[in-house]
Amino acid sequence: MTGILPVKKPAGFTSFDVIGKLRGVTKTRKIGHSGTLDPMATGVLPLFFGGATKCCDILPNEDKRYVADIKFGIVTDTQDTTGRVLNECESSVTEEEFKAVISGFIGKQMQTPPMYSAVKINGRPLYDLAREGKVVERAQKEIEVYEINILGFDEHAQTARIEVFCGKGTFIRTLINDMGEKLGCGASMSALERTMAAGFDISECYTISEIEEMMKDGTFEEKLMPIERLFEGLPRLVLSDFDKRLYRSGVPLELQKRGWGGIEGNIAVFDEGGMLLGISVMDDEANELKLKKMLNTDK
Repeated sequence: MTGILPVKKPAGFTSFDVIGKLRGVTKTRKIGHSGTLDPMATGVLPLFFGGATKCCDILPNEDKRYVADIKFGIVTDTQDTTGRVLNECESSVTEEEFKAVISGFIGKQMQTPPMYSAVKINGRPLYDLAREGKVVERAQKEIEVYEINILGFDEHAQTARIEVFCGKGTFIRTLINDMGEKLGCGASMSALERTMAAGFDISECYTISEIEEMMKDGTFEEKLMPIERLFEGLPRLVLSDFDKRLYRSGVPLELQKRGWGGIEGNIAVFDEGGMLLGISVMDDEANELKLKKMLNTDK
């Protein structure tokens, strides 16, 4: 059983809870995921079954889309409304003021990971330290936010709904917390749905109950998507049978000898039968095709 299935994660589950549940449902131990979601969050969670787990760390598309609800006038230790309230005040944010603040959060920027997160410090997840009441220094990381759209704004209730299109590693609740600081009233995330991840849209996702039904009627495996789906946007390189044998044996393939070169970034390597063999890069300086990940070792 090898392939990818985008799952619609329900609220109250961690990403690992979903994996644990589906290990039991599908009777499969080898399952991986891309992009952790907080328990309160819902939405797109791509799961990788069997040999597809090799792809988890080389995804070519790591951009994501989210829809988030915001409550102004409240600050919590988790930066969302499930946490302990640290500060609460009367707020009177207008939509125009919010729009002005949002414009400052578009583009590349530095973000400090929240204490309640899976980011590790000296091998320990920050959330473990946070539960012990500790606050430690965290290195800022560069993130990129491509777009933020206001989907709704209620000035009376002091709430808003936004859609965020962003790159890898962006914490939406931290983004909202930082917006609240700029507004001077504080803000916390009250709901979050991931609507796109790894190139999969929310409309393509299956619920856990749907997967249970698929297992009962024997259609689960036919619903799995091939790993090729992940790399559709990459340049393709097709190897001859001779080069395929060398490639699989780990022998560096000379670029100039084969008339290759000049392609930057990752390349999807196929055999003449259309099988995806692996992901590589062309190193023009070293004059060789360098392997990043072997994906298919079937002889």
